[in-house]
Amino acid sequence: MATRPDTPNTTILAIELLRRIPRNRKVTAAELHEQLQHAGHGRDLRTIQRQLETLCEHFDIECDDRSKPYGYCWKAQSGGLSLPVLSEQESLILLLAEEHLTHLLPVGVMKSMDGFFEQARRNFGPTAAEKPSQQWLKKVRVVSPTQPTLPPKIEDGVFDAVSNALYSNLWLEVEYRNAAGQYKSAEVMPLGLAQQGVRLYLVCRYKGYDNERILALHRIISASATARAFDRPTDFDLERYEADGKFGFGSGRRVKLSFCVDRETGLQLIESPLTPDQEVATLDDGLAVSAVVVETVQLHRWLLGFGDKVWDVKLEDIGEQQTGEVALDALRHILSQA
Repeated sequence: MATRPDTPNTTILAIELLRRIPRNRKVTAAELHEQLQHAGHGRDLRTIQRQLETLCEHFDIECDDRSKPYGYCWKAQSGGLSLPVLSEQESLILLLAEEHLTHLLPVGVMKSMDGFFEQARRNFGPTAAEKPSQQWLKKVRVVSPTQPTLPPKIEDGVFDAVSNALYSNLWLEVEYRNAAGQYKSAEVMPLGLAQQGVRLYLVCRYKGYDNERILALHRIISASATARAFDRPTDFDLERYEADGKFGFGSGRRVKLSFCVDRETGLQLIESPLTPDQEVATLDDGLAVSAVVVETVQLHRWLLGFGDKVWDVKLEDIGEQQTGEVALDALRHILSQA
């Protein structure tokens, strides 16, 4: 008795392949296999190859068999797959997501979306009539609030290993060079990934320790995800970790900050307060500002950036209720020691 074909799954596989086959370039069976694996379709490479052979017989798909590996694409005049395609709005969202989320999503997730990104680019390609949604890409920018710099180079394979280990809760083996130029090897538990400007940082715990460390990805020489999983610690919260000022090089110490600032400079603090509980009073020569914040090196650098437009800086320790003035010379000393 003949075995009944796995019709529903085979149909789904065929549709997923058709959606991922590009028009203007060729894709190999291995590339499609990788995309489908990341999307959760666990078929072996040979199954993908057989399915592609069948699709070439029934659809306007071209197989370039002049050299191996074979390349597949829709024929030039083909109408493509008659299924709902990405709308203008969906294409716009996908292209913006590809640009801004590249380093905030696991590599596997991004690769599983390659076919959709390709379709979105094709919808907005040079042969398409320019539409308002396409023009929108030229109308918006994310602008750096500080002097722009180029992103530091991350070694090949490091981001892939880090993001995949973080996604799957796997122990990660790293070789690392710290800011002092010292080389170290460690096995770490990846807990969070943060993008600060053009830099990426991994929050992790070293094996055998229960405190968090921050590793700059551009200082990781090599990284390899192990096959050993860990239970994500319930006492760690990335949002709280950020709120405690850890990415600003602080210890979580909360202080009441108060200072005077000239009226023109202080306008930005009225428009964009430091905190919801910020208080502002009008002076003859400027504004008096106070707010409860986390003390960090980043905070001191921010204050120093105003130069002589800020004066009478005071920090009151919320925990010990000890008040002390912090002169700008003292701030410079703190920064020199950081």
